[in-house]
Amino acid sequence: MILKCCIIDDEPLAIELLESYVKRTPFLQLEASFNSAVQAVERVSRGDIDLIFLDIQMPELDGMEFSRMIEGRSRIVFTTAFGQYAVDSYKVNAIDYLLKPFSYADFLKAAQKALQWFELSEGNVANTAVAPAETSAASPYIFVKSDYKLKQIPLDKILYIEGLKDYVKIYLEGEPHPILSLLSLKSLEEMLPEGQFIRVHRSFIVQGCKIKMIDRNRIVFGKEYIPISDTYKESFAEFIAQHSPLTGKPQN
Repeated sequence: MILKCCIIDDEPLAIELLESYVKRTPFLQLEASFNSAVQAVERVSRGDIDLIFLDIQMPELDGMEFSRMIEGRSRIVFTTAFGQYAVDSYKVNAIDYLLKPFSYADFLKAAQKALQWFELSEGNVANTAVAPAETSAASPYIFVKSDYKLKQIPLDKILYIEGLKDYVKIYLEGEPHPILSLLSLKSLEEMLPEGQFIRVHRSFIVQGCKIKMIDRNRIVFGKEYIPISDTYKESFAEFIAQHSPLTGKPQN
């Protein structure tokens, strides 16, 4: 599969670097480069661009605003020097978020994520697997479709689950890469045993017993930080209280 892509960045050197990375990647085909999001609107609106490498801080129309205008099959990889936009990128269903300066290895990893997403999407694989009775608290596993195969996932290996627009990424203990599946986060949440997993964000579900550290309203899994949104703060605090000797008893 070849992904048609474009680059949007107001820095000429950044465009030049990204163009060189695209040329080195056999499954990417560069359609156009733009030094402003305004210039790119007409081209992207044609609907045939698969992947957009998009800067965020740009004059006139910034990358985050531009991403909210995109319709159809186009997916985004943000490329920016500012880390504070990482959480916002989840709200627009970005495939990945690259923090400048990034290496070709980082770029390739993001491009491969996009390729996996499109391969799953093109395959039109029917996902879902297990009847509710089989996903009760007594069941130690679930099944999901991924890479055209039905895969068994042991529940006790799941660290957290990330939901994007129309697929999920399931992160497992001891595995370097997540399992991708064309399945909504809500559907998957209904398959998980209640009390063992907790929703902490519109895009994230975590397994409670795998939480080792919480840092300023973020759950830490190695180098990854999972945000706890305001919507789920109260229920998450109750969950922590149930498992903490310091907060388990009411204060006088």
